[in-house]
Amino acid sequence: MRLLYFVLLFLFLSNSSFASSRIDYSKKWEVKKFINHMNKEFGYKKKYLKFIFKRIRKNPKVIAKFCTVPIPKKRVKEGSWDRYKRIHIGKNHINLGISFMKKYKKYLERAYKEYGVPAEYIIAIIGIESYYGDNCGRYYVFDQLSHLAFGKHKRKKFYKAQLEDFLRMCFKEQIEPRRVKGSSSGAIGLAQFMPSNYPIFGVDLDKDRKIRLSTPADAIGSIANYFKINGWIKDVPVAVKTNFKGRRFYTFKTGFKYKYKQKELKKIKAKGYFNYKDEVMLIKLSKAWSDELWFGSHNFYVITRYNHSAYYAMAVHQLAQKIKWRSINHHNKK
Repeated sequence: MRLLYFVLLFLFLSNSSFASSRIDYSKKWEVKKFINHMNKEFGYKKKYLKFIFKRIRKNPKVIAKFCTVPIPKKRVKEGSWDRYKRIHIGKNHINLGISFMKKYKKYLERAYKEYGVPAEYIIAIIGIESYYGDNCGRYYVFDQLSHLAFGKHKRKKFYKAQLEDFLRMCFKEQIEPRRVKGSSSGAIGLAQFMPSNYPIFGVDLDKDRKIRLSTPADAIGSIANYFKINGWIKDVPVAVKTNFKGRRFYTFKTGFKYKYKQKELKKIKAKGYFNYKDEVMLIKLSKAWSDELWFGSHNFYVITRYNHSAYYAMAVHQLAQKIKWRSINHHNKK
């Protein structure tokens, strides 16, 4: 009798804990409207949608993170590139990138043939975004997007559209929405695509009649397609380091928003071969005691469409080059 009492008590506490860790969103008027929309436009069953919206997992940290007024960022300190580089272009990133290249050579070659994007740039994106699939996110995407779409957030409209695209993706690919994990903002898979990217850029590269952003093959194809649609030009160099006088550079505006004819930049010379005649961007990397200055091509700009940061695009470029040349050297030593 005593044992039965403790068993019943345990079950009661477990159920109470489960209930307290969930939020019922199905009664919100916005959610009811959303459910009706999904039913009317796409034929999704109201009963199922109500069921999953009744069981939204709580995540106070993420709710607080996205629903509070953002604090203005402090001015970037000198040496910011050194820190950024250390995070994204370490030995492990390079070594794992080489291993990834060997393992998925078939799909990388197929992507290059179909989209013209070199393997090393696709690998670098996957390495930086998800550490080659080891860190695709630990948050339940359906819950996160529901919090952001129907909570106190200034980008509710954006996240509501992301939630719609996420559910459409799950139903099309026969994926259980509540099991998919991703980033705190709802990015998914090795490529960390937002759900709205799936119908535009998603590719079934392994030809299994499904687009799964969690598989290396489809992630490879989808990244290559993303670059291609955003204007990637086959066999055009991405960037080259330059020489300039002085330790700090202030002569011209820098960043991917500003383009210059190369003849305007006579005092700035490319270090090494740069087979590119069109307009270039000046990309400044702030190091501890000096600046690095690079010419960026149209393809450099394409990388910034993936993440609107010159540092991000440069990290992708430098990691890609290190993976490429280390891979070639490793192959030649055999």
